[in-house]
Amino acid sequence: MATGAEAEDKPYPEILKTIEQQGIRILGEMQVPGGLRAFAAKAGAQPLAIYLTPDNQHVVVGTLVDAYGQDMAEDQLKKMVEQPLSEATWTKLEAATWVRDGNPNAPRVIYTFTDPNCPYCNRFWLAARPWIESGKVQLRHVMVGVIRQDSPAKAAAILQAKSPEDARMENKRKHADGGIAPLDRVDDHTTRQLERNAALMTELGFGGTPAIVFKGADGTVDTFASLPSDAQMEVLLGPK
Repeated sequence: MATGAEAEDKPYPEILKTIEQQGIRILGEMQVPGGLRAFAAKAGAQPLAIYLTPDNQHVVVGTLVDAYGQDMAEDQLKKMVEQPLSEATWTKLEAATWVRDGNPNAPRVIYTFTDPNCPYCNRFWLAARPWIESGKVQLRHVMVGVIRQDSPAKAAAILQAKSPEDARMENKRKHADGGIAPLDRVDDHTTRQLERNAALMTELGFGGTPAIVFKGADGTVDTFASLPSDAQMEVLLGPK
């Protein structure tokens, strides 16, 4: 079994960088027997154990067990996946391009990566209305254009509007009829904003929208991928 120092000395192979480009976040290397290199990863909210073959050209995603059926990486994977995101992540989100929804002085702030064409984003927005309208939560929509061909132009229509808040609301109200009209031309500044938002979404391990970042009751930063259930809404947004 490799020691921690030995694991840190080995660079990550190129295949892991390719995997990260597909939206899987590599959290770090684990130590397992059998001569394999193992890595803890996260695809959205889903934890993954990734095992590297000796040729460094292939990976296996799954479970490594011993003769007694014991998972060799279970404890390490759980610990690494459950480590809270750093405050630096929250700072990156604060510096991203987002559109406010709700009371600017709300005690709880939630970031959500939002594509104008995403039906689940719209459903999350609707489900969050009681918290927003009571002034308890402020949603910050980090706009991205990743679902359809016209998504970037629709996201740009919101960001380039005289009032992005009103434009985002228009998109939500008209969602069933196609939402806001896409721009014919997106300026370079907005293009860069959308690219940076999409890169941040990938960096955080999200592969789709809605992608939610929130602070738990203890103040730690955590993530949630896809549409929350009713019970999960209170975990993310707090009590109504």
